[in-house]
Amino acid sequence: MSESDQSCAFNRPRTVAKKVLAKTQHEGDGAVVRRGIGRADLKNLDPFLMLDDFSVSPPAGFPDHPHRGFETVTYMLQGGITHQDFAGHKGTIHTGDVQWMTAGRGIIHSEMPAGDGPQKGLQLWINLSSKDKMIEPRYQELLSEDIKRAEHDGVEVRVIAGESMGVRSPVYTRTPAMYLDFSLKPRAQLQQNIPESWNAFVYIIEGEGVFGSVNSSSASAHHVLVLSPGDGISVWNKSSKTLRFVLAAGQPLNEPVVQYGPFVMNSQAEIDQTIEDYHYSKNGFEMAKHWRSQ
Repeated sequence: MSESDQSCAFNRPRTVAKKVLAKTQHEGDGAVVRRGIGRADLKNLDPFLMLDDFSVSPPAGFPDHPHRGFETVTYMLQGGITHQDFAGHKGTIHTGDVQWMTAGRGIIHSEMPAGDGPQKGLQLWINLSSKDKMIEPRYQELLSEDIKRAEHDGVEVRVIAGESMGVRSPVYTRTPAMYLDFSLKPRAQLQQNIPESWNAFVYIIEGEGVFGSVNSSSASAHHVLVLSPGDGISVWNKSSKTLRFVLAAGQPLNEPVVQYGPFVMNSQAEIDQTIEDYHYSKNGFEMAKHWRSQ
């Protein structure tokens, strides 16, 4: 298939509508993140609330903190993170592993580096609809070797959620979503279908690539590319090095978003109630009263 033919792979090819450089900021206790979504120039992209590209070295980390009303998806790129919560759930995820945490009505947990040197990964926050915000918390954890993958013509994909190249992830996405990790060898090209009504973005982990239109300018590492509406995206690696990026897309909830730090609800009254629940250890935060991570 020629490059000119590729742009016609979709009825409505998606292009890059907005390009945002993820800038470094401090989070947690001494940790450094590059925040691509959840900042002034890209507040959110319904249903996505935040994207952090984190690097944390001991003794820094993310000590005990709460969540309510959304999901966190942690994908390790290097090293490991040890997680503990107030319900007794504890474990470590390593390079290539995924933890998909549905905070629902309430979680208090810690996320701390599991080894020496920088521990790196991506954390994506996905909003929950009003009907799901107060559900019981749950976890879906995938070891690296259990993540479905496929390879064809210089393109490799790891399917964290959704489907690509005929391979489907077992992860249940309460808010319908896809999350794909692509690596393209030099001169490789890709077409990926995306449900037309979903919002979608790319985050480039390493290398540089051309997205949407073969004649558009290339984008490099640490950029978030918000994609225009359409039924798919075409990608070209015209460089001499590997291009690696994640593609995430989700069905917009089209509901009000009222956020107070780690609490995301639909109204200020619900936020006020959440702060009260957390303060008085009730309505999902009961176990907070006597719990501290070890």
